[in-house]
Amino acid sequence: MKTVILEVRNPTDSMVDFVQAWKSGKAAQSAKGDRIAFATPELLWKVLTAKRWELLKAMCGAGPLTVRDAASRVERDVKAVHSDMTALLNAGVLVRTDAGQLEFPYDAVKVEFLLQAA
Repeated sequence: MKTVILEVRNPTDSMVDFVQAWKSGKAAQSAKGDRIAFATPELLWKVLTAKRWELLKAMCGAGPLTVRDAASRVERDVKAVHSDMTALLNAGVLVRTDAGQLEFPYDAVKVEFLLQAA
């Protein structure tokens, strides 16, 4: 099962990993799966609205889909789903296939962030 972890991560920590990958020529491998990081919890929830989360659930493990196919799965307007898919694509959550379809290439999603006292 291919899993992606959506996490809240300090941009400085992300940059440290980027520099290490740049120097070594290899991305840091996570035993837990791929990761997509957001700078703040607010940004994560801004990108992953309730409707977009519903869309991700419908696309999870489904393979490449057209906007129309995705809209049919979530029983929503094609224009609204197009807007949500574009936002998820721009955030790096979805990928575009060579055929022009969009895909959420994971079978499972885990969301990680820590809420601490101020």
